[in-house]
Amino acid sequence: MRARTIAVLVAAGALLSPAGALAHISIHPNTIPAGAFATIDVRVPGEQQGAYVTRVDVLFPAGFTGVGYENVPGWSVHVIERKLAKPIVQGDESIDAEVSQVVWTWTGPLGKVADGQFVQLPLSVAIPTDASGRALEFRTVQSYSNGQTVHWIDPSLQAEHPSPRIDVTAKGGVIEDVAGDEAGPRGGQTGAGGGTAAAAPAVAKSAGGASKGLAIAALIVGAVGLLAGIRALVVLRRRPAAA
Repeated sequence: MRARTIAVLVAAGALLSPAGALAHISIHPNTIPAGAFATIDVRVPGEQQGAYVTRVDVLFPAGFTGVGYENVPGWSVHVIERKLAKPIVQGDESIDAEVSQVVWTWTGPLGKVADGQFVQLPLSVAIPTDASGRALEFRTVQSYSNGQTVHWIDPSLQAEHPSPRIDVTAKGGVIEDVAGDEAGPRGGQTGAGGGTAAAAPAVAKSAGGASKGLAIAALIVGAVGLLAGIRALVVLRRRPAAA
């Protein structure tokens, strides 16, 4: 009887516990004004049991004409550019290329990112001046030592593997990190992918909606589990003891 009671309570407690938050590749800070110079961190978690991250390939949206990167121990960096159809003239300088991709490769032994760990890969960037009111997507492919790859390229914030993004606000605003949320366009904003792909309509929702929805769902599941556990406990107590 006592063993059954403990088992029921343990099961109910497990259902009551909120589901663990799925870690995403994300960018911090995630809210930056158009035209601002900022240092951003590409935050990369390890989520494969018995494996570690070997490569992070980030596709840049259009408009980034230069990027600086930090020397992170254990990681090499390769910046890939693409030619512009029309050069950009800035003062006496003519710019004929923009950043296409930034690729990090783990070289070891430092900086190893195993399951349950993460690494931050800093970049210095200038946000495009014409990006105000948009969410810029940085579609990313993450590779593991076991041969698995995860494609963080979905424009929907509610997808299993949403693309990392920066919410670009009006010029002159503040740089901030929206805690607990991935960046995403607010009401009236649109998403912008890697140059040509437009974001799906689902991106127009605030990222907070997804987080709140998951939290509410977890509370409902937990409450149902607790009630089921209490009911089972009452039934067990009402049964006559075996002779």
